[in-house]
Amino acid sequence: MNIALIAHDRKKEEMVNFVTAYEGVFHGHQLYATGTTGQRIMDATSLKIHRFMSGPLGGDQQIGALVAQNEMDLIIFLRDPLMAQPHEPDIIALLRLCDVQGIPVATNIATGELLVKALDRGEFAWRDLVHKYKPGENDVLG
Repeated sequence: MNIALIAHDRKKEEMVNFVTAYEGVFHGHQLYATGTTGQRIMDATSLKIHRFMSGPLGGDQQIGALVAQNEMDLIIFLRDPLMAQPHEPDIIALLRLCDVQGIPVATNIATGELLVKALDRGEFAWRDLVHKYKPGENDVLG
């Protein structure tokens, strides 16, 4: 599974603690993160993470591009709802793309934990079918 990990500044420590707690679940999956979040997770764990740019510098949009291509399976995005974000339009666009593509996304630790436990139980195997179907390639005209 392709999993993106994003955290606003005041949520980065919470994300590091969360990923550390579930490190065993995340092993064996392809992990992506915005710049600083990814570095902090790699510093605290043995996980390998493909790092994009920082969110305000376009990292959210880079992850959004994978979502738009239906190449992302799960996103944990610990948002700080009490702090204005200078790149709020990018955040809203990313969440909208997740809704369009049907990508499971958690924006807080409680929902993140539910998704990770479901991941551990294999409940996202349906995403494998999504990857096999490419619009236009498998369409049957009748």
